[in-house]
Parts: sequence; C-alpha cells; structure tokens
Amino acid sequence: MIAGLRALARHGRLMLVAGLVLGVSAPRLAEALIPFIFPMIALLLFLATLRVDPRAAFPGRRSLPRYLSITLVMQVGLPVVAIGFLWAIGASGTVLGIGLVLVLAAPPLTGSPGLTILAGGDPTPALRQLVLGTALLPLTVMPVFWLLPVFGAPLVVVEAALRLLVVIALAGGAGVLLRARVPWLRGTEGQGAVDGVITIAMAAVVVGLMSAVGPAFLSATPAFWITLAAVFALNFGAQAAALFLTRRRAPRDAPALAIMAGNRNLALFLGALPPEIVAALLLFIGLYQVPMYLTPLIMAPVIRRFADS
Repeated sequence: MIAGLRALARHGRLMLVAGLVLGVSAPRLAEALIPFIFPMIALLLFLATLRVDPRAAFPGRRSLPRYLSITLVMQVGLPVVAIGFLWAIGASGTVLGIGLVLVLAAPPLTGSPGLTILAGGDPTPALRQLVLGTALLPLTVMPVFWLLPVFGAPLVVVEAALRLLVVIALAGGAGVLLRARVPWLRGTEGQGAVDGVITIAMAAVVVGLMSAVGPAFLSATPAFWITLAAVFALNFGAQAAALFLTRRRAPRDAPALAIMAGNRNLALFLGALPPEIVAALLLFIGLYQVPMYLTPLIMAPVIRRFADS
C-alpha cells in the first residue's frame, strides 16, 4: 500500500488532470462530491502540515516583515490596482471584472502547499503564507469592499475568514502533533506516502469543484471560451510574473510564491456575495479550477529549469 501511494505521488500531476476530466465527464459524480469538498480541503491542510517541519511552518521574527509585505501586496495592492483599471475601462461590474478582483483579494488556496509539492517546490513558504494571508483577510478585504461595494456585507466575509482560521488551527495543529509523535512520517518513505494521499485528496476535490463546468462545456458558448481564456491568462500570468520577480531575491521561496500568486481561495467570498452575483460567477469559479489543477503539470518543468539555472 505504501509503495502504491508513493507511485501515485510520482504521477500526481497526471492524477490531477484525470480529476479534471472526470469532473467534466461525470457531472452526477461531481455533484455527489460537493458536500465533501470542504472536509477534503481541511484534510489537505492536515496533510500539508505532515510534510513540513512545524518549527518552519510559521514565519520567524526576522522573516515576518517579508511575509507581511507579500500578503499586503497580494491581497491589497493587486486588487486595488485591478479595481482602478477596471473602473477606468468601465468593466468593474462585469462578471470577469468581479472574478478578477475576487481572485486577487483572496488568500492563497488551502491546497497551495500540496500544489507546490506536486510542482517540485518547497511547501513551507506556501503554508506560512496561507496561514498569514487567511489570518489577515478580515483586514485586507476592507479596502476592496470600500472600493467595490458589489461584494456585499464585509462582516459576512470576516465571519467566513474566522471560520476558516478555526479549521486551519485544528487541521494544522493535528498534523503538527501527529508528525511529532510518529517519526516514520518524517522519513523519506513516510513523506512519499503522505504525498500519495495528498494526490488522491486533491484529485477528489477537483471532481466536485467541476460540477458546474460539465453542462457548460456541452453547450459551450463564446462566453465559455472567453472566460476559460481569461482564467488561464490570470492564473498563469500571475505565476509567471511572481516567479520572474522573486527568482533572484528569494530563489528557494520563488516556486511557492509563484504558485500562490495565481492560485487563491476565491470560494471563501461566496457567502458574502448577493445570490445573483454568485449564480453569475459559478462558471468563472468552475473554470478557474482548470488552470489551478494544471499548475503542477505546467509549472513543474518551469521550476526544474529554474532550479538548474
């Protein structure tokens, strides 16, 4: 069984692609998995903490200012600049415009440490930024709400962020405790087995997240293809820009920072949006999962070349 999990980890990138295909081609299965999405996301966080040294999972005093500045740039600076650009071109109220701001204002994806592992990077910076970005979300969203009132009541999102913080504390704490108590998990064999379980969990999550995409794909309209092109450009454009800007200053952290730049927990905001906006954004959110789960497959060779240079 352990050997099988390690084999899955070695082919993790293809497993995620298989999850995308299954989510589109089996809409009933995708709908059946919807109730399990959030528990599986919590499981992913638990598994991510099994893969890193708990002493390195949180920023130290020396590195804290750098992580804080990254959070402010990612979750305040970028969405504010985007809002200004969208307002200038008259697109601030469009579905693509709202989706763009949602992505940029959100903290890193809960599964970003897992994506980083599958892409061949160090997951520690991703876990640090995930915890810090989520902790500061109640504060970082305020300028976005003030500039773009369509997001609805800020307190609703603050409550959602606090609930997510509780999940992070419980899942992360359990992972840290188990890693400390079971030495096998800290060895090569144990880490390979954990990577295999991460692969299975991420593939199952994406099947559920693709529930809205299958029907839209069968009756694809020009809006479908425009949205798909937009989410690819946003996700991989952000990753490429982050990798380019950090590859010299922070070469060890650059892969994780790049993956986090494009892969954000935009679903966190759904409870704060008006129902009609949520309905309009479902296709955008579903299609955004495609570049998310193709990230390890596409970014792994880029990261390898970056490491060899």
